[in-house]
Amino acid sequence: MSQNKQPTNTGALATLVIVFFFWGFIAASNSIFIPFCRTHFSLNQFQSQLIGSAFYGAYFIGSLALYLFSSLAGYDILNKIGYKRGIVLGLLISVAGALLIIPSANMNSFPAILASFFIVALGFSLQQTAAQPFAIALGDPSTGTHRLNLAGGVNSLGTTLGPIIVSYFLFGTPSASNANVTVTNINTLYLIVASVFAAVAIFFAFSKLPEGKDDAAFEGSSKASKSLITLTLLMIVVIMIGQFTDIGKLELTGLTILLVFAVLFFSYSSASRNSEGWGAMKYPQLILGMLGIFLYVGVEVTIDNNFGALLKTPGYLTDSGLLDKDISKYITLYWGSLMIGRWTGAISVFNLSATGRKIATLVVPFVAFALVLFVNHTYGNDIHNLIPYAGWVAIAVFAFFFGQQKPVKTLLTVALLATIAMLIGVFSHGVFSVYAFMAGGLFCSVMWPSIFALAVAGLGKYTSQGSAFLIMMILGGAVIPPFQGSIGDTTKNMHFSYLVAAGCFAGLALFAIRMKTILKSQGLNFDEQIEGGH
Repeated sequence: MSQNKQPTNTGALATLVIVFFFWGFIAASNSIFIPFCRTHFSLNQFQSQLIGSAFYGAYFIGSLALYLFSSLAGYDILNKIGYKRGIVLGLLISVAGALLIIPSANMNSFPAILASFFIVALGFSLQQTAAQPFAIALGDPSTGTHRLNLAGGVNSLGTTLGPIIVSYFLFGTPSASNANVTVTNINTLYLIVASVFAAVAIFFAFSKLPEGKDDAAFEGSSKASKSLITLTLLMIVVIMIGQFTDIGKLELTGLTILLVFAVLFFSYSSASRNSEGWGAMKYPQLILGMLGIFLYVGVEVTIDNNFGALLKTPGYLTDSGLLDKDISKYITLYWGSLMIGRWTGAISVFNLSATGRKIATLVVPFVAFALVLFVNHTYGNDIHNLIPYAGWVAIAVFAFFFGQQKPVKTLLTVALLATIAMLIGVFSHGVFSVYAFMAGGLFCSVMWPSIFALAVAGLGKYTSQGSAFLIMMILGGAVIPPFQGSIGDTTKNMHFSYLVAAGCFAGLALFAIRMKTILKSQGLNFDEQIEGGH
């Protein structure tokens, strides 16, 4: 007996996809904006990484605030207002942040720019919390994953094009003789960004779209709330210590990372003794998953955000180091590497035969790589020294086949390969080292769905709450990059600092091994095909 499927609202989905695109566009564009700010404001590497801290810290603060307010109210606030209104509100917050970047640049104020980026990302936090379930609501639930993968693929396209487009607005073409950035360049860029956000918000506000609500009851967890509030207060204390003492940034950022691990391990221990009041955090796989997301987002961002400074280092890639305007092609290669992996991971959502899926897994990565080359070539970058990177793409294809789309096996495989790639990058120079570091993007590309699926396995009615806790751990992107940056400042060796990335990937490999043991002890054999992306 067949059932009528709910048709997909293609117009609304197309507009929603634009939101996904700009998440990737802005996040990846920070990689160009960070080295520009370091030069323009005469910052050290730690200070320049505060852009990423403001951006990704807003995800933690925004998600935590929404969760705590919902706990106090006794109902899910986002569900109360609806996903549609949540996206509109998030877009308007991001519009305000993008517009504030303009006077911040005019005042030549780096703290004001940080505050503006925080507001942009605060809007992103609300958008991301609402947009993913909303994408499912825009059609039949059985095809919801297809829509999420489509949106995720477009998000990756945004991360690939973002550095090129921002580099064009800031520096012009690679052949431009005058690469001096003026306030006018910045004003034009963020005025366009704010206008697009506003246009999408208006479309959503006046379109006849479903509100996107569900009837799921809000699950409180008082002890988990106290744990997360404690972590937040401890991080505030660390920030205050940094403001009023001479303690080094390396020690402070290292302490922050230790605090995250300490609070979560304390929660793990306490919940294992008495699970009452812990909600989703009573499940060890969820707490371990929070640590996994913290490391994953941290390493994905730190590889890229610190890479501009490494490329500018004399003797690393070139004798004199690259100029700011020449960095974009390598940044695009990194984010394009994530696109390569995510497009390949999305193959499973299509109804292909076993042979067709194998052929697609071989072909799609190189098609995506060709697109990365084409984008760089169109912009005017010389792509000849990027072509041999196809060898790393081939290694990634092997890893995808070997992982067989099984979360534990895939995560362990790519984490080990990524660790090896980082070590190769640290102990070599020139374009060979660049390839190794950029390969981190290939291996990161399939980590999010693996970690997420393992972390929420067996959570039952706490799955939604667990997902919210995992989103909070995007915090890793705010903490780990400045930690690496401070190592670079302290040692005067940005190249050496990439041992931080190797350590993060090694930690993720241990995470995969431990997660398999935990789930097996609960009778969960979760090493099976998964779908989804970030």
